[in-house]
Amino acid sequence: MSGRSYRGMSAEERLQERRERLVSAAYALYADLGFPDTTIEKLCAAARISNRAFYECFTGREELMRVVYDKCVRDNLAVVSKAVEQAPNTLLGRIEAGVAAYIQFVTEEPRRARILHLEVRRAGDCLISSRQAAVAGFTQIIETNLIEAPDTDGADPHLLVLGMIGALQELLIEWVLADDPPSVDQVVKAAVHIYRRSLGS
Repeated sequence: MSGRSYRGMSAEERLQERRERLVSAAYALYADLGFPDTTIEKLCAAARISNRAFYECFTGREELMRVVYDKCVRDNLAVVSKAVEQAPNTLLGRIEAGVAAYIQFVTEEPRRARILHLEVRRAGDCLISSRQAAVAGFTQIIETNLIEAPDTDGADPHLLVLGMIGALQELLIEWVLADDPPSVDQVVKAAVHIYRRSLGS
């Protein structure tokens, strides 16, 4: 059932417009206030909708957080994939392009950095599946484009990739939380060094 139009918008269009306003509000509030301190009332006030309208769009704060996080991950995966595809056709070229694209995309918008690397942890168990999907996506990019029979001293290459992803995440948490954060260039150089050593480049 499409529902009656209101101000030229169908019921479905009004619902989608409210969802988009809530996602925009959540992106800002979850990053600025933190997930634990962002109440549904604050989200509704920022999005200019009623509490009842909120529950027509989302089941709760957790589902809304998943939507915000998953969008950030999708956008990041697309940026990194494109950078690796367009990089010089050498292992070092792909490492440098992929790592730099990831870090620059995350750090160009501090709110995005907090959502992807801090608030996702504060949100707790509700984002476990989304975090696993994100790791799987980046693992696939690395294993497809960066693994060239690395000299791993017998270490499992898949586990090595997971460790590399974890190292990059910790570098970005440091960038987000440090009183005197490293520059983006320093983070990129450290991450490239880790990836090069891990992959035998």
